[in-house]
Amino acid sequence: MFNQIYYNYPKFLELNLSIKDKTKSAINLTKSQISKTFDYAKLGGGKLKEKIDFKIQEKAVLNLKAKLAMNHQSFDDFSDDEIEIMLADCKSQIIDSLKNKTLVAALAILGLDFLV
Repeated sequence: MFNQIYYNYPKFLELNLSIKDKTKSAINLTKSQISKTFDYAKLGGGKLKEKIDFKIQEKAVLNLKAKLAMNHQSFDDFSDDEIEIMLADCKSQIIDSLKNKTLVAALAILGLDFLV
């Protein structure tokens, strides 16, 4: 009887190890699925960032056209480098105004309107 229990003990240990291995593989599978989900979120965030940058670029071009029209000038009057500098300036102004609006909105949501 003792010999049967002794000989069965290593098989029981092997069964126990296989359960541990299965558990580890399940955990690794779950980790990989979670990382894929977060990778998708990063990809989606990149697409969103590109769309936002494109909209800011469009708005900067429109603002620059309006400024030039008010001064009776056109894009032909300037070199490519000068236009690029003016566009960068318009983009920075748009980004600054968006940051200010976002900050004011966040403070309003928090009920801290006395800081605005």
